[in-house]
Amino acid sequence: MFLCFYNLETNGQQLNDYKLWLKYEQITDSKLSASYKDISSKIVVGNSTPSLLNAKEELALALPQMLGTDIDFLSAIDKGNALIVDVYQNLPVDLKSAVSMEMMDVKGDGFVLKSVKLTNKKVTVITAKTDLGVLYGTFRFLHLMQSQHLLDDLKVVDNPKLDIRMLNHWDNLDRSVERGYAGSSLWNWQKLPEYVDQRYIDYARANASVGINATALTNVNANALILTPMYLEKVKALADIFRSYGIKVYLTARFSAPMEIGGLETADPLNAQVQQWWKDKAKEIYAIVPDFGGFLVKANSEGQPGPQNYGRNHVDGANMMAEAVKPFGGNVIWRAFVYSEHDDTDRAKQAYDEFLPYDGNFMDNVLVQVKNGPIDFQPREPFHPIFGAMKKTPLIMEFQITQEYLGFSTHLVYLPKLFEEVLDADTFQKGEGSTVAKVIDGSLYGNKLTGMAGVSNIGTDINWTGHPFAQANWYGFGRLAWDPYLSANTIAEEWLRATYSNEEEFVDPIKEMMLDSREAVVNYMNPLGLHHIFDTGHHYGPGPWVDNLGRPDWNPVYYHKADSLGVGFDRTPSGSNATEQYASEIAVQYNDPKTIPQEYLLWFHHLPWDYKLENGEILWDAIALKYQEGVDQVTQMIKTWDRMKPYLSENEYKEVSMLLEIQLKEAKWWRDACLLYFQTFSNRPLPTGVERPTKSLEYFKSLKFPFAPGIRPRWD
Repeated sequence: MFLCFYNLETNGQQLNDYKLWLKYEQITDSKLSASYKDISSKIVVGNSTPSLLNAKEELALALPQMLGTDIDFLSAIDKGNALIVDVYQNLPVDLKSAVSMEMMDVKGDGFVLKSVKLTNKKVTVITAKTDLGVLYGTFRFLHLMQSQHLLDDLKVVDNPKLDIRMLNHWDNLDRSVERGYAGSSLWNWQKLPEYVDQRYIDYARANASVGINATALTNVNANALILTPMYLEKVKALADIFRSYGIKVYLTARFSAPMEIGGLETADPLNAQVQQWWKDKAKEIYAIVPDFGGFLVKANSEGQPGPQNYGRNHVDGANMMAEAVKPFGGNVIWRAFVYSEHDDTDRAKQAYDEFLPYDGNFMDNVLVQVKNGPIDFQPREPFHPIFGAMKKTPLIMEFQITQEYLGFSTHLVYLPKLFEEVLDADTFQKGEGSTVAKVIDGSLYGNKLTGMAGVSNIGTDINWTGHPFAQANWYGFGRLAWDPYLSANTIAEEWLRATYSNEEEFVDPIKEMMLDSREAVVNYMNPLGLHHIFDTGHHYGPGPWVDNLGRPDWNPVYYHKADSLGVGFDRTPSGSNATEQYASEIAVQYNDPKTIPQEYLLWFHHLPWDYKLENGEILWDAIALKYQEGVDQVTQMIKTWDRMKPYLSENEYKEVSMLLEIQLKEAKWWRDACLLYFQTFSNRPLPTGVERPTKSLEYFKSLKFPFAPGIRPRWD
């Protein structure tokens, strides 16, 4: 299959959004272009595997577009400069010798990019121990060219630091996407397996370009039908496409599947018939998809069935399924997102309390997948205390790439800044420097399996992600899954140069705007540690007043606990004592409102409205001013974007400009609704500098959103 892009046009202007960060636009710097032409005028690409053929096709697509010239692919080079793209074992002896030192540092699917001077020529080498590593290296080489790096003296050695780098699609079989804001599911089950959409290929290319190597196709709120033969043949078609791009397919497994599609009367994990059913099902799947990655499981969470239905525990359930896939090299990824209606413990404590006793009891092909924070993908949370506390169990990080609690795809929110904050957080579990990144890459405790998962923001929208800048969150997740020590700054610059422009006058201000955008959304939604004050169900907009849902921990009032005395959730020893789940260094710091980082203040403390902060502001004024600051930051984003108009096409400018106007309107909505509500408890005036609401609290409470995306519509 040869690579192509859809030819998408609006008003005669081609839409580049579909191409993501793989636009490969012509390089207009004549000196740089001449240098690149010299490097790539003659190319030799190994053609022994599908992955190497993909590398060749990517070069054939990219280089003519960037350099405006035809490319010669040769079987061998005798003289003149050349680009050699092949696995190390296939390189000529002289080139092997020239890159042998670098190859000593290559691990797994890592790669080497190196400029080599031989007797009569200069050769640029893209090589690796595996064909997939060569493909990754090819994408990195093309990205360096897109970003206009000098490549005359190239020397790059790069290895993936995590084993499993996975997108979690929350796609339903009816093509709706739970918490998805970019259209319908990519997977057209009706047309599969016969019809192969070009999007599937371009999806695989985009993922491979940033090193993503796994995809869970279906929602964690699973449907057992995906495990039936009529769907497995369709899954096979996708797996066949993805394989040569290094992407393994995982499926979400509904724990009650033996009953729902297997005809059994129980799904008890200790029942011999149930165990055999899963073993037979695994054997069936691997016969169809030989490189099937394994199962992703949400069990005994938010109404999903699980081992606790039968008086069993998470180890019983996970190990039973792990036993089924182990002979085939498969993994079970068992999610730790659990909270029970039968447990009145602080919801932030439940996953830790439930999983920590099982540390070390899971089979060696089980990973426990933990959300970045202890509640649920909030705009800001402290890192989950399970990270660092579970020492004998491989943990896979779960980040949100979609923006369930961050304004959906109409808000510009650069999430790698959030990811970086979590990964850099110090757990102190083995002393200072015991970061979350070191937990998930296995280096802190020597765990053999490692990984990072991101809940996908991808759909059928032309631009894939709903908002053009939401593409940066997909890109950034992939880069951090490859290397969790990269900076959000570096990633933003990489993405901007490949997606928009290499002009410094554009890159610098827009990068700054991106890096500030996550803090802006925290300010206008959940400042100073407020959290989970979103409207019911769809989480579209504010709903701090909601108090009528069936469980206490579904209600925003549970989390902010506003009353006439103050606001915030006391998680110190005088309250729920959630701080005891962290290392003592953190607990001591967090238990004292004077020493806790201000961004977590109301997450861990219930404080009086007139509590005086370090800067002299009282708490009520500080909250109000933060809400205003968030609105002001969006206003500044609009001004910054307007200044960039000369560097953008008309369509690029208008698209983001319109979305920023929506974001500003909704930031003001958040500010006004929340301050009016909290003012009913503080009984204090808004401080100077905060705009006065033009609508009443009753107006904001009356708003309904049957059109809110991300869940099945509710029209009543």
